[in-house]
Amino acid sequence: MNLVDSSGWLAFLADSANAEKFAEPIQDIGNLLVPSIVIYEVTEVLMREKGADSAIVAQAHLQQGSVVDLTASLACNAALISLQFSLPMADSIILATARKYNAVVWTQDSDFEGREGVIFFPA
Repeated sequence: MNLVDSSGWLAFLADSANAEKFAEPIQDIGNLLVPSIVIYEVTEVLMREKGADSAIVAQAHLQQGSVVDLTASLACNAALISLQFSLPMADSIILATARKYNAVVWTQDSDFEGREGVIFFPA
């Protein structure tokens, strides 16, 4: 299973320098996990920077993967990960989700650099 974090989705959707690096896991819909926090972050950025139409198109693409809602159990695990690794809330939720489903995190967010189960590309 693959989990592309918000930075990876935004790079892919913007066709930035790293877009191709995220294309494979994003296009492998059958093995793609999408935490609801990623939908929130991508939607918020696109609404602010590109407008509602871009955000709606992105939402449709994001929801083609297996959407994982934030449950109480997942939130508790994310809190422990946050304390253990000094990660921000969203990153902790993403990492907790990946661990629960044995997924690889694909990212260009430096908070994940060097972590087990993460494929990191510098931005």
